[in-house]
Parts: sequence; C-alpha cells; structure tokens
Amino acid sequence: MAPRVSSEDVVTVDVHGAKDLLQSGHRYLDVRTVEEFNRGHVKDALNVPFLLFTPEGRVKNPEFLDQVASLCSKNDNLVVGCQSGARSLLASADLLAAEFKNVKNVGGGYASWVENGFAVQRPNLQI
Repeated sequence: MAPRVSSEDVVTVDVHGAKDLLQSGHRYLDVRTVEEFNRGHVKDALNVPFLLFTPEGRVKNPEFLDQVASLCSKNDNLVVGCQSGARSLLASADLLAAEFKNVKNVGGGYASWVENGFAVQRPNLQI
C-alpha cells in the first residue's frame, strides 16, 4: 500500500537551495504546462505538466506519475518546480506517495528563479 503523504510532508527549498542541489546532480522537474515551459525554463529541466488547461478549466494530468516514471527512476534526486510553488508542492506530495524517494519542492518556483537572476533557457524568438 502506498504511504499517505500530504503537502506538509514535502521538503521545500528556496531557489538558492534548488540551484545548489542542481549543481550537485539533482534533476529539475518542471510541472508547468507545455506552453508555460516553452516561454522559458530552468536549463536542462524535464517538463511533465501536473495540471492541464482544458475548456472545462484546470484538471490534474491523469498520466502525471506514469510520465515522470518514464523519465526518472524512483531513486533520482528531483527538485520540482512550477511558476510559484503551489502546483509543485502538490506534485511533490503525489511523487512521494508514489514512492519517489528524493523529492524537494522549489518554493517560489520559476518566478522566484527569474527574480533572482538565475540562468534560464528561452526560445529564440524572431522579431
């Protein structure tokens, strides 16, 4: 039986801590939508949306855990980020409940990453 995990069980690090973890071999899992991710993201981030925007509104991606499992091992060191830290907190709790072992939430998310002037990858836009 999977362990019961709530958002209170998730370890949250700020973007400075997340950057240090990435430099020590953690992988960045960006759970924003593909559209958000394509506007800019942390270098070498993986993108698996936690919520999907549908005509009916936001819905949880029913394939989220399977998609992450296809890209990552349950023993990988992951830092999970979104735009502000709310979706990634929920995603981190789901990953821990699915027995991913080393998951940390990025408090402040991509917005805080950019505000701190950390490097991002953006598409090359032709003007």
